[in-house]
Amino acid sequence: MSRFTDEMYANAADSPHGLVTGEPDSPRRQVWSEIHAAARAMAGALADTGIGPGDAIGILAGQPVDIAPSVQAIWMRGASVTMLHQPTPRTDLTVWAEDTETVIGMIAAKAVILGAPFDAAAPLLEERGIRVVTIADLRAGPDVDPVQTSESDIALQQLTSGSTGSPKAVQITHGNFYTNSCAMLSRIKFSVDDDVMVSWLPLFHDMGMVGFLTLPMQIGAEIVSITPMDFLTSPLLWAELMGRYRGTVTAAPNFAYSLLARRLAQAGDGVVDLSTVRCLLNGAEPVDADTMLALAEAGARFGLDPAALAPTYGMAEVTLAVSLPQPGQGLVLDLVDPDLFEAGGLAVPTDRANARRLPTLGPLVSGLEGRIVGEDGRVLPRRAVGIIELRGGSVTPGYLTVEGRKPARDADGWFNTGDVGYFTEEGLMVVCGRVKDVIIMGGRNVYPTDIERAACTVRGVRPGNAVAVRLDAGQKRESFAVAVETNDHEDPEEVKRIEHEVVHAVVSEVGVRPRTVAVLGPGSIPKTSSGKLRRGRSAALVSGA
Repeated sequence: MSRFTDEMYANAADSPHGLVTGEPDSPRRQVWSEIHAAARAMAGALADTGIGPGDAIGILAGQPVDIAPSVQAIWMRGASVTMLHQPTPRTDLTVWAEDTETVIGMIAAKAVILGAPFDAAAPLLEERGIRVVTIADLRAGPDVDPVQTSESDIALQQLTSGSTGSPKAVQITHGNFYTNSCAMLSRIKFSVDDDVMVSWLPLFHDMGMVGFLTLPMQIGAEIVSITPMDFLTSPLLWAELMGRYRGTVTAAPNFAYSLLARRLAQAGDGVVDLSTVRCLLNGAEPVDADTMLALAEAGARFGLDPAALAPTYGMAEVTLAVSLPQPGQGLVLDLVDPDLFEAGGLAVPTDRANARRLPTLGPLVSGLEGRIVGEDGRVLPRRAVGIIELRGGSVTPGYLTVEGRKPARDADGWFNTGDVGYFTEEGLMVVCGRVKDVIIMGGRNVYPTDIERAACTVRGVRPGNAVAVRLDAGQKRESFAVAVETNDHEDPEEVKRIEHEVVHAVVSEVGVRPRTVAVLGPGSIPKTSSGKLRRGRSAALVSGA
């Protein structure tokens, strides 16, 4: 038996902790032994349908109470899990069904497990020849024991954020899971007896699936899990649950902390209690220092310790965690010379008033090696900005694509992340952006995230809904355009004001001028299933630039 599944089943037998679901309307707590009992029955139903070692299974379900036993049942059969991208109210269901059919064919899925609120998708899938089994049917299966698993077996095939049309799945082995989970738990000094996890993260994204479902199920930890829709409907619910359950560890992308900071600033005294929170992991998208500082300020009235702020770096290709700060470190900014940073590719410390403030993301977790290389592949020294490469036991062996399997690592085991960054003298990781997104203007490397943050300071721009689009890529005189969303997009005077102020903000903060600014309505900017900006697909928004 693999170490991952062995530990999971052992903890299911004797852990007093469990999974709380159904908040805020119908809370239900199940200890892990109850979830394991449900998984055994579901595994029996899967066995009766011929599903066994090496098979791939898709899951389309939205409720953690259903997903937890389903994924464990799949692993009990020695099969792999793929969490399918979920349709939203704005999704074109015909396009979604076609994309899902492509994914199902790519992973050669034996079946799709379907649960609420997506039961109505069954006809769309079945008419394409996709085998559907419902969670309700699986729960009625016969009780069975788990099959043997090995470290090299594929446990998870994680669809990458842009996996529609031309999908790609990161293959994560049992060994990858175990290595990364041990590294994460060690770094944050997690205590199974004392810590309580709270999460609303989507379980089709690696941070939710790996960090806040698989990991607590593996080690038998206590976790309170709600859905992303619960959070978006009531952002303060997240904070309320941390107080109600004495939560200590949580995680989210930067935009969620920005939203939480605004809600806390508006809330009355004593509405929530954040005094037990010791680890607020911020990952999955670029970390904004101002957001973290605003959260610390807004949370102070509710007992939030600023030392709990924990900017991180992670990715599906490394199972989840790449770098994590030490507990209690809080937000640590690296202040660097802006001219040397943009023109020379060097992160030189400075005390200048106009220093670039870059959040550090902690040291690499144990078991991972990292290096920075130039475009020519030459290894660069510390504080030189270049491409981040990683190597270690939690790095995926490869991807599945529609063209077949592709390796993720070179002959020496190094994985090219496609991210630009550097290491400080203390070994702290700093990520600057994506290689493909860097805009070169007048010999300067300009990062889209800086442009987007400046644009989002303009009154009326929806937070987190600005995108910088690279124009004339590869030419001597590259340029860029900016698209922003606003609720006032039908007011010509407001649109004109926002256009003018975005230009002013970008010039003032970044020192470059956009060729044009497009002011759009809510929902116009393309994003991935996990909420990341799709800069490549945003070009159509500024096609008249």
